[in-house]
Amino acid sequence: MLGQRQTEELLNRVLRLSTADETEVLIIAQDSSLTRFANNIIHQNVAETDVQVIVRAAMGRRVGAASTNRLDDEAFVQVAERAVLHARQQPENPDYPGLPEPQPIDPVAAFDEATASLTPSARAKAVGVICALAAERAFNASGAFRATASEIAIGNSRGLTAYHSGTIGDMQTVVTGEDGTGRAQVSSWKAGEIDPEAVGREAVEKTARAQHPRRAEPGEYTVVVEPYVAEDLIGMLNYTGMSAEAVQEGRSWMNDRIGQSVMSPLVSIWDDGRDLSGAPLPFDFEGMPRQKVILVNKGVIGSPVYDRTTAKKDGRSTTGHATPPNMRFASGPLALNLFMSEGDSSIEEMIRSTNKGLYITRFWYSRPVHPRDCVVTGMTRDGLFAVENGELAYPVKNLRFTQSYVEALARVQAVGREPRTLTDEFFGATRAPALKIEGFNFTGSTV
Repeated sequence: MLGQRQTEELLNRVLRLSTADETEVLIIAQDSSLTRFANNIIHQNVAETDVQVIVRAAMGRRVGAASTNRLDDEAFVQVAERAVLHARQQPENPDYPGLPEPQPIDPVAAFDEATASLTPSARAKAVGVICALAAERAFNASGAFRATASEIAIGNSRGLTAYHSGTIGDMQTVVTGEDGTGRAQVSSWKAGEIDPEAVGREAVEKTARAQHPRRAEPGEYTVVVEPYVAEDLIGMLNYTGMSAEAVQEGRSWMNDRIGQSVMSPLVSIWDDGRDLSGAPLPFDFEGMPRQKVILVNKGVIGSPVYDRTTAKKDGRSTTGHATPPNMRFASGPLALNLFMSEGDSSIEEMIRSTNKGLYITRFWYSRPVHPRDCVVTGMTRDGLFAVENGELAYPVKNLRFTQSYVEALARVQAVGREPRTLTDEFFGATRAPALKIEGFNFTGSTV
């Protein structure tokens, strides 16, 4: 970890070297360690320390960027010069809003020293619990336990400076039996809140139930889905249209639906970079404070997220959702801290209330087919079970689905009361509960 003082010194060194009309410097530093295991043994321990310095230079309305992970003066001179050179080679951008003035940012304390200093032996001990539980049932466990400490600092030639440090712990495992698998994952910015025994038992018990699956016919089913599926639903809605850029370009599922009651009144979705139950990040990659944005309110579609460029086009203020310059051309603004409202049902209650349906652990290989309706195709994985007369009856072979996620969330009949936080590797997190959905469309078998 560099610390706030050193990162600010680095920012100022690069800013002084730039000859651009306007300059922005972004520093992303990470110390990441990972213990990976397979066949009930640890096969890899890795650790990585990296600091990325991204310079964005503006010459009038021509904007260019360059990056380096060297921290010496020569590298800083070179990256500043490259950013200016790239800017001179660009066409003028009429939508460039200029660099922002400083705005007050309330810090969020989301750094856990125990997570940042988690040792290989501590990770190995936690992994060993999962492997032992799998071995007791003659299963094989694979997966990883990751601990990351990160720093984000941003400064510009208009006097803006912002700094945040945070940590993330993430444990996930897939347990494999003779012909069925089970999966579990838990994330938290405090690794001490992750219970490896609970993670292991969840996956092992699912695997035991998943053996000798039967074939099920494609068709529409009432489904009870775990939070891993809910995370996929929310994530794909984000990817295909929670961005103001997607709405402005007419390719978002939000288009023609804003302000309308489209989803179940049980469904509310929002983005909040300050919520400590996720992976907090109080400002975006332009240094703007993140605002809480209501994306869906009791089924009514709300507003997308904005960065300064998209906000200027709509005559609005940014919501603080700019991505790093190297991602911005592909994604525009992006929600990174997503939440879905919890309900009052347990998974057991949702199963008991289902006469005939499927219980699904997770989706994988999900891919958008039609972004305007968020139609997605993908497959089930790591635990699919038939529900009959309110009980888990038998395991089922994996199925392929093609389904509008907007329509799926319109058919939510019950929401779980125990949400789970799941993080990704880019400062993002989703916290979502289990769901019961009517009429989910399965189009074929994967085997």
